[in-house]
Amino acid sequence: MTVLNVHERCLPAPLEDVGALIDRLGGAEDRLWPPDWPPVRFDGPLAVGVAGGHGPVRYVVSHYVPGHWVRFRFTGPRGFDGFHEFSVEPLGDGRTVLRNTLVVRPRGVRWLGWVLFFRPLHDAAFRHGLDCAERSLTGQVVCPVRWGWYVSLLRAASARLMPRSAGRRGSGEPRPGP
Repeated sequence: MTVLNVHERCLPAPLEDVGALIDRLGGAEDRLWPPDWPPVRFDGPLAVGVAGGHGPVRYVVSHYVPGHWVRFRFTGPRGFDGFHEFSVEPLGDGRTVLRNTLVVRPRGVRWLGWVLFFRPLHDAAFRHGLDCAERSLTGQVVCPVRWGWYVSLLRAASARLMPRSAGRRGSGEPRPGP
């Protein structure tokens, strides 16, 4: 089974401003990665060949075009072959699409881990990241993400199993949904 998972948002901002969010990923000025999730960390500045990850997910930067596109090839957890990437697409009239694309092939029983654990958390984290991007560029979020009970349960269980180190905070955690 190969998984294609895409999250995107049209933002009322020029390509340069949206692309700068990608360039700052994992750095001190990161305004894309949601603060209340395990932080993205890299072994050096964002560049091809640099290793990094968030929580149990590990990857290496395989492609990088500053201000436009970065692709991360998975190196862990074992059994997940593929990549995820951020890209920007200009629409004109000062609007730009920010997109996260994930392509992964879970091997063996890892597909069950994808369906039950990684997919719900991935979806919630990257939707929250799009909220962070929108807030950073516009000062507000028109339609903030809400988590369902299952994502809230997974986050609580994950926090107990893998306590995260202190990271950035303050751009607002979504509230659980109804």
